[in-house]
Amino acid sequence: MREYKIAAIGGDGIGPEVLECGLRSLNAVAEDEGFEFSVERFPWGSDYYRAYGTMMPDDGLDTLREFDAIYFGAVGDPEIPDDVTLWGLRLVICQGFGLYANVRPAVMLPGLRSPLRSELSNKINWVVVRENSEGEYAGIGGRTHRGFTEEIAVDTSVFSRVGIERLQRFAFELALTRPEKHLTCVTKSNAQRFGMVLWDEIFAELTQKYSDIETDKVLVDAATARMVLNPGSLDVIVASNLHGDILSDLAAALAGSLGIAASGNLDPSGNNPSMFEPVHGSAPDIIGNGIANPIAAIWSGAMMCEHLGEAAGSSRLMAAIAKVAKENKVMTRDLGGDASTENVTDAIIAAVRGDDLDLEIFNQLGT
Repeated sequence: MREYKIAAIGGDGIGPEVLECGLRSLNAVAEDEGFEFSVERFPWGSDYYRAYGTMMPDDGLDTLREFDAIYFGAVGDPEIPDDVTLWGLRLVICQGFGLYANVRPAVMLPGLRSPLRSELSNKINWVVVRENSEGEYAGIGGRTHRGFTEEIAVDTSVFSRVGIERLQRFAFELALTRPEKHLTCVTKSNAQRFGMVLWDEIFAELTQKYSDIETDKVLVDAATARMVLNPGSLDVIVASNLHGDILSDLAAALAGSLGIAASGNLDPSGNNPSMFEPVHGSAPDIIGNGIANPIAAIWSGAMMCEHLGEAAGSSRLMAAIAKVAKENKVMTRDLGGDASTENVTDAIIAAVRGDDLDLEIFNQLGT
């Protein structure tokens, strides 16, 4: 039987809750499709920081390197500075393993409601490809004259030809697999005169090599308006670390809720384990209430299945999510329902094990 070694890091807040729901769903799919997951859980995160002064052990990357994939919950604690928690765990893993492609899909699932009118929201079918290793989150900078009127803080963005080209090439290849074959490059090259201009130049170079892809480029502020006013004009969106982070959250909100926002942090070379995580954050205000939406974690698990080569399992899990969404009977509060985290998970698992799944649902949606 095919077996995959998974490192599960629940992290902070609702992360452990939704991750366990994801693991339950993944095990149901694996049982149905004839493979299995060997899961090892790691207690890294803010509680670990309180005990040991670090978010993860010094040899954490060496430990994770032995796994086929990493399944991550959330990071963030109101009692610990965000830069400590983020840089101490998630970014260490992403940058340490060169997980340069952050892939965040956004699809208007049947049965869900968007803040947009239906004639607009029904056209939401995007994938945001975010640069994940450098750019605005390179971590280069410093502070001086602390406590004085002249105090200065500097954050330096780093854009390399290697980093930009490999990410954009990944986005072009992804666009080739989608029906619309359309790629939009988002920058702010009218105001950021160097790094963003390099982004535009490399995009123009690659456009010449991918003649089957329809391309356009747009400034990030105009992109936000276009997502709201003309969602059907977008398909795959490629953007820098900061811009992709913001645009993908907007995409999830327009598709119904951050509670359905899934992601994969990928090393396309396969040399290191990729990491899959919901992007809704740790939500410390609802810890332990049993009301967190598990769909983002389960969807991220489906992305992990696909990455590991279990396309049938991924399709089955996504079809189960779509079925539960379309029925719109078992939804958490963020989606207008009153179901618990476990209720939604149970409904998705029941759908996985049922015999009436529409396995072509996402093809019908145009994904």
